[in-house]
Amino acid sequence: MSYALKELNRETGFGGMGTTKEREVLVISLANFEARKAEIADALWKASTEIGFFQLSDHGIPLEQIDEAFEMTARFFALPQEVKAKYPMAKGTNYGWEYKAQVRPSTGTADNKESFQVTVPKMAGLWPSGEELPGFKACMLAFERANWAVGMKVLSCFADKLGFPADFFTEAHDPTSPEYQSTQRLIHYLPMVDAKPEDFTGWRAGAHTDYDCLTLLHQRTGQGGLQLCPGREADGGELAWTDVPPVTGLITCNIGDMLARWSDGKLQSNLHRVRMPRADEYLGPRYSLPFFCQANRDALIQAPTGSEPPITAKDFLDMRIAANFAKIGM
Repeated sequence: MSYALKELNRETGFGGMGTTKEREVLVISLANFEARKAEIADALWKASTEIGFFQLSDHGIPLEQIDEAFEMTARFFALPQEVKAKYPMAKGTNYGWEYKAQVRPSTGTADNKESFQVTVPKMAGLWPSGEELPGFKACMLAFERANWAVGMKVLSCFADKLGFPADFFTEAHDPTSPEYQSTQRLIHYLPMVDAKPEDFTGWRAGAHTDYDCLTLLHQRTGQGGLQLCPGREADGGELAWTDVPPVTGLITCNIGDMLARWSDGKLQSNLHRVRMPRADEYLGPRYSLPFFCQANRDALIQAPTGSEPPITAKDFLDMRIAANFAKIGM
């Protein structure tokens, strides 16, 4: 059985409610990056081998740029359904608009959200027009590249710790290549409207690990729900979940399956989900902006010790997408 399919089968056991547990999620500053790189790499390694999750401050993306990206995201999802449907995510792809199409193996039900995915080389015909949403394309292309730059800094630290050349992961995520498949995703979790008591149970997004190398997530203060469970605790017994309060300006990061494999499992692919709000919490729409550092399609993911057979990033991602999007079409 392939590594990716083993991961999918593993996810089917993650659907229970579980318990909650307080854990420290490290906030790591990237200030004076070059001068402090060894110190930063040590902090990232500690967080990623113990919990698989951390937050970044002083990352260099201006708050004004983040706010603009959130504003443009809200404008996009406010477009009429018939306009968004002109830019659909085709079956088996990872770019364009989808509505309640992502079905997690852990739950077997669709996530309560819609999303628009930007994979730069594949966006021909998928951008809303300037008449429909002026400024959107320029905003999102700039935001995508800003997140890529932060992700490559973090991945260069992991390259150092793993004994790879400093730019090993940068070259594997080369945005000038037609094989580039890193993705900027815009997510709109639907508001709770006329909610019944049973509507507050379950998840807006079911439990899962990400299938990339590294995820960088922007959230807004007050729009919570993200929960994590460390990778080392996800293989037995009842899962204990930790709430991660959202803070505007901090980037919340987690390790994905690609990097877990590239590191022989030293770096932990973190299990996470988005729970439904409680009745006494904010019930409006929740927006989040994850950037997925997904190695180029022709990159070969190979554990240094040969513990798993090599697989291209294209094949790895294709298998995961196929299992997580049970239906595409509105």
